[in-house]
Amino acid sequence: MEAEIEKDGNVLVIKRIHTTYTLKVAPDQRETAERVHGFHAQFCPVARSLEGSIDISTELRMVDLD
Repeated sequence: MEAEIEKDGNVLVIKRIHTTYTLKVAPDQRETAERVHGFHAQFCPVARSLEGSIDISTELRMVDLD
């Protein structure tokens, strides 16, 4: 996870958060993982709590399941 912090007056404020998910996935499940990644933030309590206050972005990296 990476966060960008800016000074607002004399206070440091988190403005942006970027999270990278690394997921081990079987080749036949890649499409499902991408689809779920597309809407998962709607059901994430943290993302919903911060919505409108902090810009949140995510990235999905998939690794072949051994």
